[in-house]
Amino acid sequence: MTPEISSLFLDVVREHTAGSPQHAICWTNLRQPEIARRISAAGRKVSCRIVRQLLKKHGFVRRQAQKKKSFKQHPERNPQFQNITALKAKYLAAGQPVRSMDTKKKEMLGNFYRNGKLYTRETLEVLDHDFPSYSTGKVVPHGVYDIGLNKAHVNLGLSHDTTEFACDSVARWWSLHGRRDHPHATQLLILCDGGGSNPSRSPLFQQDLQSLANSLDLEIRIAHFPPYCSKHNPIEHRVFPHVTRACEGVVFQSVSLVKQLIERTQTRSGLQVTVDILDRVYETGRKAAQELKASLRVVADAILPAWNYTVLPTSTAQNRELIS
Repeated sequence: MTPEISSLFLDVVREHTAGSPQHAICWTNLRQPEIARRISAAGRKVSCRIVRQLLKKHGFVRRQAQKKKSFKQHPERNPQFQNITALKAKYLAAGQPVRSMDTKKKEMLGNFYRNGKLYTRETLEVLDHDFPSYSTGKVVPHGVYDIGLNKAHVNLGLSHDTTEFACDSVARWWSLHGRRDHPHATQLLILCDGGGSNPSRSPLFQQDLQSLANSLDLEIRIAHFPPYCSKHNPIEHRVFPHVTRACEGVVFQSVSLVKQLIERTQTRSGLQVTVDILDRVYETGRKAAQELKASLRVVADAILPAWNYTVLPTSTAQNRELIS
């Protein structure tokens, strides 16, 4: 490869390059055959193999955009991340369960297109429009991930993504797995974002958490991720991408099929995923009961109390020491 060819390559690419000089990021919209043709037209015939070598030599790598930039950055972002890191370490060291929870993308049931490819003997034909009126139902996957054990449980709701649904999902995990995996647990740390079915500053969410704490007889500590930081929730990058891969390209014809697919989720790190179906109908538009607000046993943390608080069960002894 001669300097002359490299110079011609840079001349061709320079005319079709865009990006951000401020951040040293640039890209070209030309494909390898187009670059080869333009260099050849300039007087030096080259192949696509030579073009690949030129792209590599000059730092052009084929990449896909990644969703990592937050819309904004909250001023308390870093202190809350430091607080969450410290809480996780303290709870795990004390042998108490640490859970990350969130709701995955809702899916319609029916003969609808889903992204991904499969090995098939015949062409898969689906409806050309995804109209909800043609669906046979919907699936609301809510995941609860055990950070210490690398185990996840996904509950498939068939109704609405509400605060009550999120708390029922945790209760179902506890009854099926949590009680057995953590027989000596007295406290539970839950990491979640600050919106959706687990909003911060929500009396209704705290009211449902109070019912959950009472039924499990556990002190439930909540740590919300700061605004615009939901992608940092562990379940978002340790569980959900692998669940998506396990379901890739498959047409969701039934809830049982979705359950079967998610149960096949595997990773090299040994992630285990179990699935259950919550067929209860959850009411939307609920309001927190005024008469119950006074009975809530919510203890706000000294650090960023709007995002960090503990819900005590009514049976908890007054002198039980909290992890701080």
